[in-house]
Amino acid sequence: MTDANPRLERVLAQLKLYEHPLLDFSARAKGEAVEVIIQFRNPPVPVHTYYVELHPRDLDHPQFEWGFQRQLYDCLHDYIVEMFIRTPQDRADRQRKGL
Repeated sequence: MTDANPRLERVLAQLKLYEHPLLDFSARAKGEAVEVIIQFRNPPVPVHTYYVELHPRDLDHPQFEWGFQRQLYDCLHDYIVEMFIRTPQDRADRQRKGL
């Protein structure tokens, strides 16, 4: 860790508390914000990397740890949902388009 960015240090310290068998977590500074990066570990098929920006107001909040956990879990939900390659809505779209 570096003393140059205490917000990044705070996020990296929180990420060390989380371990997942399928996902890797990292973070990097993005201006005054911090970007959290979620990657699928050794995916059997290629999947995208998920990025979420944490804003300074959230990073500086006294209840940061609780807010971070809630936001991380929300992001994990979104990331997994974004991995669907077909949904019932896709079928309805194809039928409307006559495909």
